Amino acid sequence: MRYNCSIVDLYDRSVIASVTDRRITSGLAIRTLTKALESQPQIKEELILHSDQGSQYTSKAFVEFCESVHVSQSMSKAGSPYDNAPMERYFNTLKNECVNLYEFQTEEALYQAVEEFAYVTYNHVRPHSYNGYRTPYQARTAS
Repeated sequence: MRYNCSIVDLYDRSVIASVTDRRITSGLAIRTLTKALESQPQIKEELILHSDQGSQYTSKAFVEFCESVHVSQSMSKAGSPYDNAPMERYFNTLKNECVNLYEFQTEEALYQAVEEFAYVTYNHVRPHSYNGYRTPYQARTAS
């Protein structure tokens, strides 16, 4: 089993960071948030990261990391996936349009397919009803 940690920008529903690993840990969450911050240097102020209450997000290491990079945490209520609907939708799409369609021969092939789906297909090819049926990239650049 492999775990994916992704961050979606609610402004246009673009995936700004996606990391896949063998374990779901605070380290995975920290690497993903670090990747997001590095990919979006212009928006480092007043960020809010919304997540579920998974142990990787409530761990002391992750909470302290968020504080150190000035990211405020927001969490869904326990047992309430509706608070995190955009992420639930993204993971459903990732599984149905990428991961579940193929048998990956290597771990690296899986990781590469997930990254290509997130950063190319999802952000630049796949239209979203939220964006008026434009891709996240089109929605972002139209503003």
